[in-house]
Amino acid sequence: MTEVREDLEAFAAVLFDGFFRADQRRWGQAYVRGLLLDGRRKSVEPMAARLGEDGNRQALAHFITSSPWDPAHVRARLAWR
Repeated sequence: MTEVREDLEAFAAVLFDGFFRADQRRWGQAYVRGLLLDGRRKSVEPMAARLGEDGNRQALAHFITSSPWDPAHVRARLAWR
């Protein structure tokens, strides 16, 4: 993961560039990293543990379940990319 982190951060920045709040961009990027890390379980708690210092379980869970963001924007950016 260390070898590709810079490329992954740039990719995630493109996906979440339309998010006005910095915390949403940060947790969106952490979520993408968590999905790509090794491990069978992609639920919040195991992902947060694998993310280490970037893995605040509560903040990640909030981003996924409660944060007001439009997945259509992310899908459109992904399709464009």
